[in-house]
Amino acid sequence: MELYLQSRWRLEGKFLRYYGLRKKPYLLENTIKLKKKERAALSALLSGLAPDLKALSRLIEREIIVPKEKIRTVPSSLDQARFCHSCVANDFMIPGIEFDDEGLCPMCASAAETEKFQSVLPVKSEFPRSRKSRFDVAVFYTGGKDSTYLLYYLAKVKGLRVLALTWEIPFISPSAEKSIASAKRCFPNVEFVSRRVSDDDLRKIYRKLFKLNGNTCACPSLAYVLFYPLLVGEKVPYFVAGNEPAQMKNLYYNNMAPPIAYRFSENKFLNFLLNLGRALTLRKPFRPGQFHALATMRQLAFGDSFFKKISGYKNVFLSNVIESLHEVPAIVKPLKRAVRVSSLTGNIPAFVHVDFNKISPGGVYKWEEVKSLLVEEAGWAPPAATAKGLHTSCSIEKCKEHTQFVRFYRMESPMIPFSAIELALVTRDKNLTREQAIAEIKHHLGFSLTPPVECALMEAYMDFPTK
Repeated sequence: MELYLQSRWRLEGKFLRYYGLRKKPYLLENTIKLKKKERAALSALLSGLAPDLKALSRLIEREIIVPKEKIRTVPSSLDQARFCHSCVANDFMIPGIEFDDEGLCPMCASAAETEKFQSVLPVKSEFPRSRKSRFDVAVFYTGGKDSTYLLYYLAKVKGLRVLALTWEIPFISPSAEKSIASAKRCFPNVEFVSRRVSDDDLRKIYRKLFKLNGNTCACPSLAYVLFYPLLVGEKVPYFVAGNEPAQMKNLYYNNMAPPIAYRFSENKFLNFLLNLGRALTLRKPFRPGQFHALATMRQLAFGDSFFKKISGYKNVFLSNVIESLHEVPAIVKPLKRAVRVSSLTGNIPAFVHVDFNKISPGGVYKWEEVKSLLVEEAGWAPPAATAKGLHTSCSIEKCKEHTQFVRFYRMESPMIPFSAIELALVTRDKNLTREQAIAEIKHHLGFSLTPPVECALMEAYMDFPTK
């Protein structure tokens, strides 16, 4: 019987790497370190020679090495794809996804285990009035569906004094521009601050990022770099994130955050150890969310810490963004200063997360209901493609999705396209119907082997001559 290495597996030095999403019990076990005899036997198999089957027994048992008839093919279009029986996950959008015996994808099969994975940040929905700042909270505001819902909740529902921060990207969508203008009229208790990066500096960052990631998406990292010094200077007590709930779980399924990251803020022992270190250096102990803010900003300013490097959990996408930001040292310099000052003084805005499911009627953040609410309460302008609900603030979002998809499809990157996992999760969790999600995939997202026109817009901006 002839044996073959299952598709989407590749020998890389001492390791076998899988470019896909495995089913239980091997979920997220995408890298296998091979013994010397296993490497020799596998190399022989890949070269068409007779291998030592005994040395390959572990890989045969796990169906990593299989007979020819069990080799899975990767579809070349959505029409050829096999879909999960419950959500919209499929083997075109996520090449190498494995389904269990009941036809469920790994996201659906592991729903019970990840039910409490709300956020890697402390979750908070009530905020006190600040006595030390003009603002109670700050948000990064893009004019998209999610950030507008967060702004509406904090400013209108809770009546807080909000500092709304907008990085003026060159690709902001027309609907997002209209939404920002409407928000300024609808929320008198919000102070809006906008900043832009010079085209010359931004092109330096974008060109490096395109070389590393295949696209220019630097949100929200560059916004954090631009605005953290302002948050420290204004002594804003809370910097609030409000993401589509699926975005937080995406970090787990993309092997970027371990389960403990979702429980860290509630782990009293780990927080005791952190604050013990603060006490020994005569600094104020962390309030919930302050460590997360400082760690995030320190990573952007100085790169991965030693502990992050040895943890085994890598966010290649973010690491490439950080490397690209440092192409323009002048942008990062104020952040470095603000990180040092805030760490010493304890004047650190707590980075926290509002769980949209928790604050939504019925406990589910339903896209269509949210969009209707925002039109009425915040003057929100839906995108021209009114059915679109995922990432509505950027006019070249389809380009990011396409480049992430193609790089993963070609096994050039281990990162599963963010939107692919997010759409699977929102249909699994009933934030969006399966039919609506399939329509979004077909008409509004970048899951195609043919580059969308948005890629040409991105490349045209980068190719514009600098002075």
